[in-house]
Amino acid sequence: QVQLQESGPGLVKPSQTLSLTCTVSGGSITTSNYAWNWIRQPPGKGLELMAVIGYDGSTYYSPSLKSRTSISRDTSKNQFSLQLSSVTPEDTAVYYCKSDTLTYRRRVGPQGLGNFGSWGPGTQVTVSS
Repeated sequence: QVQLQESGPGLVKPSQTLSLTCTVSGGSITTSNYAWNWIRQPPGKGLELMAVIGYDGSTYYSPSLKSRTSISRDTSKNQFSLQLSSVTPEDTAVYYCKSDTLTYRRRVGPQGLGNFGSWGPGTQVTVSS
């Protein structure tokens, strides 16, 4: 089973770009059918899927965040990353990376979550001046 670990700055100023990285161990991000997700949970709110990158480099973005979000990968480091631009205090949240599969994603829908797959422990990001 794969293990995931998020890393990020912890504190970001408004209008800046947030950059997060997920390091994957125990499996390759290019393994067929795997999907790699970024999810966040603002304080007092539910989980929100932000973006997905497939084993083949295909991408999906939440429509509500698409204009500010970019997901990418570094296969040589077995990592995938998220950039969120023009952050505001409303972007304060715990950010998680998660693995599942493209087959699962087709079953639950593009914004679907659920417990299938593996989650990182999460990293707190606070947007404040």
